[in-house]
Amino acid sequence: MPKVIYVTPSGDRREIDAKAGTTVMENAVRNDVPGIEAECGGACACATCHVYVDEAWTAKLPEPEAMEEDMLDFAFAPQDNSRLSCQIIVNDDIDGITVTIPEEQA
Repeated sequence: MPKVIYVTPSGDRREIDAKAGTTVMENAVRNDVPGIEAECGGACACATCHVYVDEAWTAKLPEPEAMEEDMLDFAFAPQDNSRLSCQIIVNDDIDGITVTIPEEQA
C-alpha cells in the first residue's frame, strides 16, 4: 500500500497508508491531518487542500490542469511546488510522496 507523508509547518510528520486510486486530500481528511480542510470535498473548487509537494516528487506528478492552476491563485502563499491535494492521485509510483501543509492553513 502506498504511503503519503504529511509535514506540518512545525516539522511534525505523519505517515499514512493510502489506498491506490484515492487522493492525497482524501487520505488527509480520513486521518484527521490538520490543515487540510477540503471545503469543496475534492471538487477542485477551493484551495483549502493546498500543499507544497517535496521537490523530489514534483517531476513524478502530472502537470496541473488549468482548473487546478486557477484555484491555486486563491491559495495562501503559493509556490512553484504548490498543488491541490485533491488533484494528486495516489499510486505506487508516488509511494512515499511528501507534502507540506502551508503555515497559514495549520
